[in-house]
Amino acid sequence: MTVAVVLFTSDLRLHDHPPLHAALAAADEVVPLFVRDPGIHAAGFDVPNRTAFLHGCLADLDASLRLRGGRLVVRSGPVAREVRAVAAACGATEVHLAAGITAYARHREARLREALRAGRVALRVHDTVITAVAPGAVAPSGSDHFSVFTPYFRRWSQQSPRDPLPAPRAVRVPDTVRGEELPSRGVPGVSPALPPGGESAGRDRFAAWAAADLPRYADRQDDLAGDATSRLSPYLHFGALSPVELVRRAREQGGPGAEAFVRQLCWRDFHHQVLAARPDASVRDYRTRADRWRGEDEAAEDIAAWREGRTGYPMVDAGMRQLRHEGWMHNRARLLVASFLTKTLYVDWRIGARHFLDLLVDGDIVNNQLNWQWVAGTGTDTRPHRVLNPVLQGKRHDPDGAYVRRWVPELADVEGGAVHEPWRLPEDRRAVLRCPAPLIDLGDGLARFRDARG
Repeated sequence: MTVAVVLFTSDLRLHDHPPLHAALAAADEVVPLFVRDPGIHAAGFDVPNRTAFLHGCLADLDASLRLRGGRLVVRSGPVAREVRAVAAACGATEVHLAAGITAYARHREARLREALRAGRVALRVHDTVITAVAPGAVAPSGSDHFSVFTPYFRRWSQQSPRDPLPAPRAVRVPDTVRGEELPSRGVPGVSPALPPGGESAGRDRFAAWAAADLPRYADRQDDLAGDATSRLSPYLHFGALSPVELVRRAREQGGPGAEAFVRQLCWRDFHHQVLAARPDASVRDYRTRADRWRGEDEAAEDIAAWREGRTGYPMVDAGMRQLRHEGWMHNRARLLVASFLTKTLYVDWRIGARHFLDLLVDGDIVNNQLNWQWVAGTGTDTRPHRVLNPVLQGKRHDPDGAYVRRWVPELADVEGGAVHEPWRLPEDRRAVLRCPAPLIDLGDGLARFRDARG
């Protein structure tokens, strides 16, 4: 009786799962394993929103495995130690793992390979589990990665993705392997409107969104009040959905909306290939601009106002309050609040990126850090000095003010586009709104940014 282990990491699903598919083909029995690594806690990544969502993913994965005669084995401790112990307990000859590109994932793989080698267990690492196209699979002449999105998208679009794999019909798990109880879904400090975790919820969400909103996505992806984006990012972050399958299903549906959605999936892959080549970009400027950023000590009051959604700029405040309530924020709002922090307030992008990671259920080192760098002008943006005006952005993407009124109730009775400039209302009206005055004049912020960056 041959046995293989599948170590689940950021791939918490059964559909289109190459490591699981390969393990089932190679062995009579398979151990689906998830290890709760204390290193995640030490690094500060197990924040309440992502922990609660993760627990939902694990519960759903276990339920799906049990429908197929299997179960999820959960262990706690250093990954290499626990995987080696499980492999020894069941006599496994192979461990299958999805490839990762972060410094944490690479360190985990190296330690795991070393530990398994001592026990003469083979480690099989699989690409295109977390991304649609593997990092490094396409590269420009003379470089190991693309630094500009558009040429990457052209090359990426020419690739022939592999066929998505079906979920297994049966998974036979050896009785000799023991695990812990599944962690509780009840986690203190969670955002009130956090979505449910798990592959089942993710597949249901994609099916409903694809039928109703995908055809109109190209026209409505920046409509803040309409909220027509897919909201699939948490499921992609935890691997509850396969990017390969999403690309295939969107292309099969076709149309401008599908093309725009696939382009967004390509942005994920673009960032993965950047960070794979430049792992230090998670903490250092990808392209330095010699910025003299303000930090926590110098800008403490401004940073606190930004975090709490009381900058006096309704679009910024709405986005930050949505983040706290849902653990998620519309992408257009993310760009806007990041631009305001880094370029209007001239605060270090790492401070904003850390706050996002503290709250975002989809918070991920690759996309979070590189998106922040893009907005800050230290990343891959070809226009590094662009500044997004929160008033003009509000009038363009929330013309009736519905998004602002939803998240900034002080302005609920302000009609139409006036909601984006409450300081222009008559003084007696402003007195009853309880809306904070603007933290800084936009012109002053722009002048400071231009002067500082030179």
